[in-house]
Amino acid sequence: MIWPLDRDPGNSEYHNSLGNARRAAGDLEGAVKSYRRALEIAPDHLPTLYNLGLVLSELKRPEESEPLFRRVHELDPGDADALFHLGSLLADGARSAEAVQAYRSALELTPDNPYLWMALGMAYQGVPGQMAESVRCLRKCIALKPDLADAHYDLGLACRRLGRDAEAVESYGKALELEPGYPGAHNDLGNILQDEGRFDEAVEHYRAAIRAAPGYALAHSNLGNALARQGRLKEAVECYRKAIELEPDFPGAHLNLGSTYSLQGARDLAIGCYETALRLAPDNAAARQGLLFEMQYVCDWSRFEELCELQRRSVLCQPEQLVSPFSLLSIPSTPQEQLQCARNYSARLLRAVSRDREQLNFQFERRPKSRIRIGYLSAEFRESPVAHLAVELFERHDRARFEVIAYSYGPDDGSAIRSRLKQAFDQFVDVSPLSYADAAARIHRDQVDILVDLQGHTQHARTEIVALRPAPIQVSYLYTGTMGADFIDYLIADRFVAPPDRAGDFSEKLVWLPGCFQVNTSTRAVEATPARGELGLPEGAFVFCSFNQAYKILPIVFQAWMRLLAALPEGVLWLFESNPQATLNLRREAQKRGVDADRLVFAPRMPLARHLGRLRAADLFLDTLPYNAHSTASGALWIGLPVVTCVGDTIAARLGGSILTALGVPELVTRSMDEYETLALRLARNRGELVALREKLSRNRLSSPLFDTPGYVRHLEAAYLQMWSNYLAGNAPAAIEILGP
Repeated sequence: MIWPLDRDPGNSEYHNSLGNARRAAGDLEGAVKSYRRALEIAPDHLPTLYNLGLVLSELKRPEESEPLFRRVHELDPGDADALFHLGSLLADGARSAEAVQAYRSALELTPDNPYLWMALGMAYQGVPGQMAESVRCLRKCIALKPDLADAHYDLGLACRRLGRDAEAVESYGKALELEPGYPGAHNDLGNILQDEGRFDEAVEHYRAAIRAAPGYALAHSNLGNALARQGRLKEAVECYRKAIELEPDFPGAHLNLGSTYSLQGARDLAIGCYETALRLAPDNAAARQGLLFEMQYVCDWSRFEELCELQRRSVLCQPEQLVSPFSLLSIPSTPQEQLQCARNYSARLLRAVSRDREQLNFQFERRPKSRIRIGYLSAEFRESPVAHLAVELFERHDRARFEVIAYSYGPDDGSAIRSRLKQAFDQFVDVSPLSYADAAARIHRDQVDILVDLQGHTQHARTEIVALRPAPIQVSYLYTGTMGADFIDYLIADRFVAPPDRAGDFSEKLVWLPGCFQVNTSTRAVEATPARGELGLPEGAFVFCSFNQAYKILPIVFQAWMRLLAALPEGVLWLFESNPQATLNLRREAQKRGVDADRLVFAPRMPLARHLGRLRAADLFLDTLPYNAHSTASGALWIGLPVVTCVGDTIAARLGGSILTALGVPELVTRSMDEYETLALRLARNRGELVALREKLSRNRLSSPLFDTPGYVRHLEAAYLQMWSNYLAGNAPAAIEILGP
């Protein structure tokens, strides 16, 4: 475009006006040239300085626009608009403390400007420790202009960050009253509802956000999260893909897509997503955790030590970077790190349900009862190791003293064990469709006296229900770690897994049962043992086996196994076939250590009775560390297969030793990997000693406390009675110990 010349081209007003015209026409670079020419003529011309600052701000050139607004302020200290724009530049540049000063100076000039109060409130959100001041400023803005939807939304952000979710919900709701299609308010309200387990409501708000702003990548990703938590994995994948299409460098969407692929068992795809998320956000502990676990699950140890070290460092140095406590159980970590990790995680859960906790505020009545009501909360009331271990416990509870209720939030798989479990309880309540608050309200309405959480911090846990404190006594049971939470009163343990001198490693009061804390059924169906050839095992070979999940196999343990095979040429290693990638990688790792890959034999998944039958074809079970075998080890011992374990410092690393000690074979418990390897090799070379061990296991199975389920139930019930007695008396002992037999 050719611009007509004014009759005085040397006049700065002319060039300023020309700049204004060019800006109005969308020619921002041309406007910059005109404004700069005006300033060459009159360097301190206020309108031009101001206009050039605005255009450079529009062009995202803050380093050039900032000095201009500062110059305007120097020339005209009473210009509040210049201070406002300066504050905006500073806030956009993450210089929040400086932005606060600029906005405060502007407010001294125009104290009743609601937009300045709103801007100041948002600037305070970027200054550590000033969120309460942000709330004060935003409330002042709203008092001046109640119909400003942005201010209500920003107030919701501040309240949310302070953990005041009830106020946040109110603010987001007000923003939506004023502007029903406000995308951010719908999205953030959806986040609160999702945290509370109100997934259907959250989905509706995310969809509303997307209708209002189809390009809102964050809302697409959050919608995927809510759908994934409802088990709608295919729909969730599409949401994440859409978010990535809209914003290819969105680390959260790549992370969430990886998590969903993991749930679908698509290991390679999950690993790729986690790697992309980490490339985009190298300090993201959740992405690192996902990558580490998936690599463990396929036995890819190429980055194992590096990722483990980074995760452990995150737990201690970056508590805001949440690491799943369960993920720490299977990597080398200390009890102190596991406790801190659990504390970080539980604190986040409490914040997520703070609004429900405040609204529900459950109250309890201390009064004696003829029957104590026990509630068991789990996702595993289906075909699962927990179900097979504990079903007889539920069946054998003394109904004269206890009423027993199941609260299930896992899927109904139609299995035989599911049917048996439904018959084992006085009531079987499916709370899977309920929000956390509604599930907790149901438990409280049922007047449960002792709520026993069987899930801990495992993948499918809904610990938020327990965090709402629906029962006066709450217990963690069968989870092999501390919960790190004040809403769990007791941890069921034994003196082997949780020695008295390590009580400080747990947030809960310890309850020591005699023998092993892990319950076991006193009956197991075992099918006939096929010939070794049918199982892919060579006749005449010595068969080491380990039927743990692949993620429990760590390099240090595998190295010991390979040394055993190298020392015993007629030996083979029989493993559970977790997934094809793990099979391929383990065979490759064997070859790297000079062991023929064919000496690793992989067994497919099969029903428990058939598995126990085939297990008799093995000679010696080799445990893993730092995550020992649990139900897998007790199953092997039931059919008379010796198990060699190595104990560590954590519950997960000491359960094998607890099981073997309770069965009366402490000679199979080792204290170092060298001792573990030496014992396994000695037994493999001494068939007579191995036969004697098998005979001892057969004898002890009938007399030891490990498989004495009726006796175990009496001990656990004695613990429940002591908990109830303590509660009625208002006592809080450091621990409870139940003495055998």
